Amino acid sequence: MFTGIIESIGIVSEIKKEGSNLHITISSALTSELKIDQSVAHNGVCLTVVEIKDNTYTVTAIKETLEKTNVGNWKVDDKINLERAMLLGSRLDGHIVQGHVDQVGYCTKISESNGSWYFTFEYNSDLNNITIEKGSITVNGVSLTVVNSKKNEFSVAIIPYTYEHTNFHTFSVGTQINLEFDLIGKYISRIVSLRN
Repeated sequence: MFTGIIESIGIVSEIKKEGSNLHITISSALTSELKIDQSVAHNGVCLTVVEIKDNTYTVTAIKETLEKTNVGNWKVDDKINLERAMLLGSRLDGHIVQGHVDQVGYCTKISESNGSWYFTFEYNSDLNNITIEKGSITVNGVSLTVVNSKKNEFSVAIIPYTYEHTNFHTFSVGTQINLEFDLIGKYISRIVSLRN
């Protein structure tokens, strides 16, 4: 379980393909605090640490993960948002994030607004995921508040701290991102669909 508050940015240092799996090695300031078998969110994708060496650690993405996220598009030197699992008894500064990406989306617009930024994203609404105005959304693992919610599109407002300390500063129009929709909204959507 995560909160969507990014702790650090990691850099992809190596990618190895083995069968349908990808072994991804990340260079990170968090490495010395990690242990084997620990869960870490990578751009919102919960992956397990399988190896630690010096200032790098390795995680494995399986076929299921590669089909539902943008992990298969990562390249060496890409910047990745990192968050370790939340501690019980700590403040929940973001919202409840599982680290289970629902689908990918695409950045369609970026606009600066006197020191902050608005990012607009589009996603396939056929998968029955929804956003609501002022509801929670996770974009590449970052807990954010939805503005301008539409059927297959929403925007988020980004403060300078978030822009600089996550990989939002690397986004351009067309960037593919990981989306995890609000857990409560997903349950409500599922209940409604079962009644129809």
